[in-house]
Amino acid sequence: MANENRKGEGAPPNHIHVEKTEKKTNWLAWLALALGLLALLFALSRCSADERVAQVAPAAAPVTEPAAVTPTVAVPAGTAAVGRYLAGNEALPRTFVFEKLKFDTAASALRPVDQAEVSAIGTALQQHPTSRIRIVGYADARGASEANVALGKSRADSVKAGLLASGIAADRIETASGGENDPVDSNATAAGQAENRRTELVVLQR
Repeated sequence: MANENRKGEGAPPNHIHVEKTEKKTNWLAWLALALGLLALLFALSRCSADERVAQVAPAAAPVTEPAAVTPTVAVPAGTAAVGRYLAGNEALPRTFVFEKLKFDTAASALRPVDQAEVSAIGTALQQHPTSRIRIVGYADARGASEANVALGKSRADSVKAGLLASGIAADRIETASGGENDPVDSNATAAGQAENRRTELVVLQR
């Protein structure tokens, strides 16, 4: 019995064996947990790197220096194409309407505001010394037809005088009157009457 008791005392108790098993199990669990954390950290770092790449601003478009602007004489739209037409080869004749040149009622004198447009046409004609033109003056429908014909001719002569002052030879400019014919707007309103007091430029020769 005594030997059996000593043998029993020398044998590892059951609870000690269980404790060793638990320690081994806990070690493996910690290892698995550590590996899991490493894998999680690696995945998070990859996601963060991807996000940083995605958030990189796109490359700025190359900046193009604006082209140098060559100063030009401002010519109203109705006569701006005269110079281009004189330099081209389109069929003759060609009619242009002075954009700003609108005479006062019953008057044939050029207004100060009209001088710039007339001077611009003079410059275009100087650049094409073989060109010839006709100036046609018009009137609105108020007054007698005969008087309006005379008024239109007087207005055309005033424009010719302005072109002569710009250095254009007299034999390059004809004048004519359209009177109250061929209105471009209503003669029932002041605005329409002003439009009908127009002046046309007809290119006869380049």
